[in-house]
Amino acid sequence: MMTTGKLTTNDFRPPWWLKNAHLQTLWPKLLMHLRQRNGAKKPRQAPLISRRIELADGDFIDLSISAETQEGPRVLILHGLEGGLDSHYAGSLVERLSRDGFQPIFMHLRGASGKPNRLARSYHSGASEDLREILQVLAEDAAGPPLAAIGFSLGGNLLLKYLGEQTQPLLKQAIAVSVPFVLRDAMLRLELGFARVYRGYLLSRLKRGYRQKFAERSSPLAVDLAQINSFNAFDDQITAPLNGFAGVFDYYQRASCRGYLRQIHTPTLILHASDDPFMFPSTPPFEHELGPGIRLELSRHGGHVGFIQARGAGFSSTWLESRILRELHQGPAAAGHPA
Repeated sequence: MMTTGKLTTNDFRPPWWLKNAHLQTLWPKLLMHLRQRNGAKKPRQAPLISRRIELADGDFIDLSISAETQEGPRVLILHGLEGGLDSHYAGSLVERLSRDGFQPIFMHLRGASGKPNRLARSYHSGASEDLREILQVLAEDAAGPPLAAIGFSLGGNLLLKYLGEQTQPLLKQAIAVSVPFVLRDAMLRLELGFARVYRGYLLSRLKRGYRQKFAERSSPLAVDLAQINSFNAFDDQITAPLNGFAGVFDYYQRASCRGYLRQIHTPTLILHASDDPFMFPSTPPFEHELGPGIRLELSRHGGHVGFIQARGAGFSSTWLESRILRELHQGPAAAGHPA
């Protein structure tokens, strides 16, 4: 009988006034903007070195690497949909990793570094071949491949898919946060209620990126962006054809990580909130679907990459970072054991 991973809970507790899933999701970004508007001093940012990796298909992927900890264990970070170093979870995590003796490597997914990539295709939820190639290149460095990888949202889906595909992945440890395990669920959930606000925001950014990319070269697609008002339409008319899928449901089926989880043996921590407004409560996998390397920690609250914790009568935005760092310091041997 094959062993399975573990489904458990963690110690996350939100403030009583911040239990709402949408508040948890929006609060970190809102707080960041309020601090900037009020002229608050920006948190210290670790100095970064840029590195461009030339891909075998003629395209490229850009990395931002900490310049402070050249000898610490390397940790690769993968962002979410339309994310980057300015995402609320990114810059402070890079700083925290550097301060704790790790060497963070932030991977800007294909076409997401602020410079249009060369090919018509771009990043997407299932582009695990890009992660595989980056890890292979990094493995040739004197320091060897990264010890661990951390993926957020889309980046977490991509990371888990990679781990499930590879019999010998080039990672000792992985952490995935707020993963859209079933892409069709995410598409449907973002059509409901207040979640349509997220859909509108992300779609506007995706369409703007498409316009910028093909402003000075012709697109292979004949699409009317003004008529695209859902992820289903965007992925069917743009994501799928640009990236070699037969259509939107072919893309959703092949790119969703849930079907790959059973094959994951690499020590992997998945952090997820049951109230994540980007998907349904039924979207996360059952315990029997988890590979032996996985520990899935579910919390009742936390939203989507939120996890704003109660601290006395106030709040703390550091729970997620602290949980990630604790897992990294415990090392791969911590997998399979409750936190």
